[in-house]
Amino acid sequence: MSVKSAFVTIIGRPSVGKSTLLNKMCGEKVAIVSNVPQTTRNAIRGIVNRKEGQLVFIDTPGRHSSEKKMNKKLMEVSERALTDSDLVLYVLDASRAPGMEEEEIVSLLKPLAEKTIAAVNKMDVPGADINRTNEFIAQKLPGINPYVISAYTGQGIDELLCALYDMAPEGQPLYGEEYYTDQETEFRIAEIIREQAINRLRQELPHSLYVDIADMEFKKDNEKGQLLWVRAFIIVERDSQKGMVVGKGGEMIKAIRLASLKNLKNIFDWKIELDLRVKTGKDWRQKDHTIKRIIDR
Repeated sequence: MSVKSAFVTIIGRPSVGKSTLLNKMCGEKVAIVSNVPQTTRNAIRGIVNRKEGQLVFIDTPGRHSSEKKMNKKLMEVSERALTDSDLVLYVLDASRAPGMEEEEIVSLLKPLAEKTIAAVNKMDVPGADINRTNEFIAQKLPGINPYVISAYTGQGIDELLCALYDMAPEGQPLYGEEYYTDQETEFRIAEIIREQAINRLRQELPHSLYVDIADMEFKKDNEKGQLLWVRAFIIVERDSQKGMVVGKGGEMIKAIRLASLKNLKNIFDWKIELDLRVKTGKDWRQKDHTIKRIIDR
């Protein structure tokens, strides 16, 4: 049997479940997940190894029409990933009617139809209208037969993966079988902290913060072997937002820190000590160099 190898870009509008799907396919937590639209800010790579070969998935930010600097940069990330990929996985949400954002995505995918597979997600959500979504695909991308899935339960995902492997070109794996992502340690820690912060501050300032890892150092822990000490800052745009992140008596930042450590324990083999603080990066979303540094890392 020939061995397959392919880069697969995942594209869809915000909150269709792309990151949840990536985590389910990889069997590990690769991308952070939140109900906040456009949680994903980077091209996140997740790796699936099976007897058929290796698929390297690239989870892109949800496509959303906006003239804001941050959003324009996020759209550049997804468009670049589409150009560089062997296959495209287009994810749609069966619980929401297709709109202008869906039309924009379709216009991007029409020239790439021969290498595109569609997945209709949230089949298990109350109010899901699978026929409506299938009709949209049939009308806008004729010839593409969608796979109906639940990224949450995993239903239909094995069939979807089989279809992707069937379409993938022959080639040797780019990563060892032990890899399920190639993200750097610093990036993964920052993303976990950001996930825990935005899931607790979703009504107040989810898009107004980012996480900066100021320092990391491996130390020897006599009791548990290797220990990673991390100092991280949650950066907000205005001084008035710092109090929301800290919380009354420091309760909020303590909760973010403890939840982050709990998640990191499931990812890394070593013990982690986290010194978590808050500071202001005034109007950081208006600064090109800051946006570039966050998204391109």
